[in-house]
Amino acid sequence: MYFFLSNLSSLDILYVSTTLPKLIYISHTGDHVMSYTGCLSQLYLYLLFGDTECFLLTTMAIDRYVAICFPLHYSLIMSKQVCVLLAFPAWFMASVNASILTCYAHNLTFYGLVEVKNFFCDIKALISASISDTTSLRTFITVDAMFVGVFPSCLILASYVCIIHTVLKIKSSHGRWKTFSSCSSHITIVVVYFGSAMSLYLTNSLEHSLEQDLVLSMMFVTLVPMLNPLVYSLRNKDIIRALRRIIHRKIACLL
Repeated sequence: MYFFLSNLSSLDILYVSTTLPKLIYISHTGDHVMSYTGCLSQLYLYLLFGDTECFLLTTMAIDRYVAICFPLHYSLIMSKQVCVLLAFPAWFMASVNASILTCYAHNLTFYGLVEVKNFFCDIKALISASISDTTSLRTFITVDAMFVGVFPSCLILASYVCIIHTVLKIKSSHGRWKTFSSCSSHITIVVVYFGSAMSLYLTNSLEHSLEQDLVLSMMFVTLVPMLNPLVYSLRNKDIIRALRRIIHRKIACLL
């Protein structure tokens, strides 16, 4: 579990570092100009880290399935070698997918100085700014969203169906709650991340308004990376005890 969490933490750092620094620079200087190469580079890294997180969250669901359904064999099944073998395809498939979409974006035709109607170089924003025929690309994005979003979601759902089936066999209600609560952090992140991502990309036409796209993009790019450390940290008893001590000290100072 901690191996996958370390991968997830690294992704969050890289993910935020791809989009937010440019946004902060724009807000500070008022300079909205980005080079064509810089835009494509940002698009590739954004897709790489975003797709990797989708696949990694799916892998973590499988990890939770093994931990709960086969607890006595967990350390044997989920060895370090197996964890690496599960994490490597997530990075590899994401890099391939990001390369394909970036190549598509590279082949788009633009006229003059282009206004990208988002706070980073998103593929949908580039499509709306292009003067090319983007019908095939829009179709590919929908199919790609099915592969990156819907298919992993089905695997996660199947894992949790098996987990719930196993949890219901536990006679003690306290035992059932304690076992299932170990998955609460992962479920929270999955719902927010996949929900916002599929709402943004699983449309064949650009039906969302600019405001809707910006809100969904903001959730997808900033909310989840902020939620990940918060949600998983609150599952750690040492951190909870430390927070309680800090709160008690603050209350004592106020009194």
